[in-house]
Amino acid sequence: MATRRQEKVASVVKEVVSDAIAHHLSDPRIEGFISVTRVEMAPDLRNAEVYLSVFGQDASVQNKTFLAIEHAKTKIQSMVAGRLQSKFCPVLHFHKDEQFKKTLEIMRLIDRAADEYKDKDEQEDSDDENS
Repeated sequence: MATRRQEKVASVVKEVVSDAIAHHLSDPRIEGFISVTRVEMAPDLRNAEVYLSVFGQDASVQNKTFLAIEHAKTKIQSMVAGRLQSKFCPVLHFHKDEQFKKTLEIMRLIDRAADEYKDKDEQEDSDDENS
């Protein structure tokens, strides 16, 4: 379980990384919507695991966007260092977060199953009325 200090540093890192991606990176490879879903700090606060969800047209655009953000890691890290009041700046490690996409897919499947069930009920009701 994360300590209060880890949570505070993770919150600052998440805020700065989100702001950097949205407003300070001008790489043309960055397309679509990028969301920092979570940040996990190491107990010694020297490493930060940053999870990103990239929503774009297709997988190749998403991969290009992720690589562009990886390429800008030192710039983003220097922005984090400027905001933290700490002896050390955590080293950022970016990861693709597929959990949000999986959640959306599950929700889509549930909606489709519910629609099929509803259509089946309506069809049974109309069959009963016609009998």
